[in-house]
Amino acid sequence: MSPASALVIDTSSWITLLASGMPEGVRRALFAGRVHLSPVVAAELLSGRMPPRQRAALEEHLSGLPVCGADLAHWFRVGALRSSLGGRGLSISTPDAHVAQCALDLGAELLTEDGVFRLVARHVPLRLAESR
Repeated sequence: MSPASALVIDTSSWITLLASGMPEGVRRALFAGRVHLSPVVAAELLSGRMPPRQRAALEEHLSGLPVCGADLAHWFRVGALRSSLGGRGLSISTPDAHVAQCALDLGAELLTEDGVFRLVARHVPLRLAESR
């Protein structure tokens, strides 16, 4: 992960990070306010079954992050991205396109364990981060 770049974290990586701990690079990005939250990722994370106390802690943690992709123009770009990728034979879900578009909009790196984003990065300037 570049030292000063914004960072978007996909659901797959959030799950791993919350279960096994934050690498130093992610900790630094969180502390510096460089981690941006996709609303879809927040919904996916909070869709799991968990005790009320754990849910409240997760909601509090996520509430402190800047949110990306909340305006309608962003969602127009999500649709255009899906259309463009579909024209190249790559079909991705709307949530995945949203997460990718969040990173693209911010010029951010995307931390993910989902291989679909490697395919997306072959067609658009999506930068994938390595967890450190």
